[in-house]
Amino acid sequence: MSAVIATAATRRARGAWDLTALLNAADPRADLAERHLWLVRLTEWLRSDPGAERDEARTPLPVLRLRHLLNLLERHEPHRERVVALLSRFWGEVDVASLFADLGYGTRMSLWGELRHRVALRLLPATPETRELSRLFVLLFPAPGDAAWLRALDEPTLQRLVTLMRPGAPGAPDADRGGWRAPLIDAANFLATSIAAAGFSTPLRLRMDAGLLADRPFRQLGPAVAEVLALLRAGDEVQAVTRLPYLRALIDACRRAADSVHAHLEEYGVSVDIVFEVEQLKSRARRLEEVLGCLVSPQPARDVARVLADLAEVAQRRRSLRALFARHYSLLARKLTERNAETGSHYITRDRAEYRHMLGAAAGGGAVLAATTFAKFAIAALGMTAFWTGLWSGVNYAASFVLIMLLGFTVATKQPAMTAPAMAAKLDEQMADHQLGAFVDEVANLIRSQAAGIFGNLALVFPVVLGVQWGSALLFGQPLVGADTAEHVLDSLTLLGPTALYAAFTGVLLFASSLIAGWVENGFVFHRLDSAIAHNPAFVSRLGAARAQRWSRWWRANVSGVAANVSLGMMLGLVPAVLGFFALPLDVRHVTLSTGQLAAAVGALGSEIFLRADFWWCVAGIVATGMLNVGVSFYLAFKLALRAQGVQIRERAGIARAVRTRLRRRPLSFLWPPKVAVQP
Repeated sequence: MSAVIATAATRRARGAWDLTALLNAADPRADLAERHLWLVRLTEWLRSDPGAERDEARTPLPVLRLRHLLNLLERHEPHRERVVALLSRFWGEVDVASLFADLGYGTRMSLWGELRHRVALRLLPATPETRELSRLFVLLFPAPGDAAWLRALDEPTLQRLVTLMRPGAPGAPDADRGGWRAPLIDAANFLATSIAAAGFSTPLRLRMDAGLLADRPFRQLGPAVAEVLALLRAGDEVQAVTRLPYLRALIDACRRAADSVHAHLEEYGVSVDIVFEVEQLKSRARRLEEVLGCLVSPQPARDVARVLADLAEVAQRRRSLRALFARHYSLLARKLTERNAETGSHYITRDRAEYRHMLGAAAGGGAVLAATTFAKFAIAALGMTAFWTGLWSGVNYAASFVLIMLLGFTVATKQPAMTAPAMAAKLDEQMADHQLGAFVDEVANLIRSQAAGIFGNLALVFPVVLGVQWGSALLFGQPLVGADTAEHVLDSLTLLGPTALYAAFTGVLLFASSLIAGWVENGFVFHRLDSAIAHNPAFVSRLGAARAQRWSRWWRANVSGVAANVSLGMMLGLVPAVLGFFALPLDVRHVTLSTGQLAAAVGALGSEIFLRADFWWCVAGIVATGMLNVGVSFYLAFKLALRAQGVQIRERAGIARAVRTRLRRRPLSFLWPPKVAVQP
């Protein structure tokens, strides 16, 4: 048999399968792997396209080939006997119930466990040597178009096929009605047990709406399914059908109870593992309804074929990593962007009072970053290895950013990743009413606020660093940062080098820090750490009740900011060092820190530096750095917010036209605020 299949495979490689060779290779006495491999080759023959086998109705090629196969088997008795014997042995040895009960579901209720399984499916070859039909099914129907041709099977072809499959197959005229139902009955039992177990699990049970659990649907589901299945085993279809509406109502109640978990997660924090469990429970509930429908259907062959087509699609999606993350991280992404939108709205100035406050906060941040600049030079002067230099640089940045937050100051480049979700939310609201004016107002507010933040940072970091350099030269005879280091600064910050690439990469890190901040805050809320700080006996005994309450409120209000600042600082310091270990020469360029470094170079080299072309190339590099820091982080955050909130921008041209009109008619509105905020 192996030799015949190998010959068939060789012919397939040449573009033509030989059906006769395949039928001659059908050996019911072959071992398990070879018999299953024969079935795989047969389904490959159904899909193979010699180039011109279509009818006027555009019937899918596999359906046409299946009809041809059935015609041949009906005319040629020896071939028919071998194929029927092989299929009879196949149905007797494989676990059919696993196909309906297990395909598409993780063995462990964990998103990361499912991720590992999908990676294994993509990287490791599958074997036909298995008794689980759920595993073999993936080899039998691996093509994206399999679901379509399974749905296209017409009733006469189905009847001929199920008669061939085995005695007792659904729809066969001489069927033993209990025979084909047995694996579906087992699958229904397995599905009901899994649904009830998930409903009883602590993570879901404690987060479901109490009102929806009042009638105990999960407790009733098992006995109700067992009752219907017992009636089907006894052949009492009429009584089974009368009990089916109650059972379907129970399944729907379980599904609604599972849906209520999302409301709890919206309020108290998202867990992707819990989202995964909920999706698995709801999917099993749908599968259970489909299996029950097949069991009581007057045309079971048609319904089983439809379920098999659905399973073929499930098998395709099961290999997709993108589909897994898109589905189970969507709720978390929405919560992260909503929290960032709430924070980001505070960074958008709408009147002159808020604008002046932003300038002052940004100036304060620039003053702190002036000290950060000198600390960076000091760390570099120690001559440590790349990792330790990166680590202590990260500590320097993180401590500076946290200090800026505690003092109520701001760093301009942190704003875009926070303000982008706020802009996306505004766009969602305004596009619903086709009102672009308020959105354009918000665009002007955002650009003006970002400009104020950058200007405030740079307006103080440059003169403070320069003043310290000059003061050191007056007091000690030389500046803190020497001429050699200044020359290195000019070489590294110039726009003629990789500055633009590094600045864009820094924008990615700025965006990543906002994601980390949202993730940490979500975990803080989900695990109720604010309540633990306030009421945990150990904390209360050490801090006192009043202080524990204050700490709880402080951390609830500032955990996101601390996480964002610490993560950003450590990434700015460590990521280049780690990437350098892998020979990826990426560095960071932060507009405020780069300005401080250039100011130090001016203080070291004196006024002659203004006559040098490389100095002005560095100035151009800083301009590009500011634009890329802000632009990249805003773009990534804005795209994430749009996807998370499900916003579809259908009026892109209208938005761009409205912004251009505002720029032409009121250009100063993008730079200078009105006296009184414009109400949206």
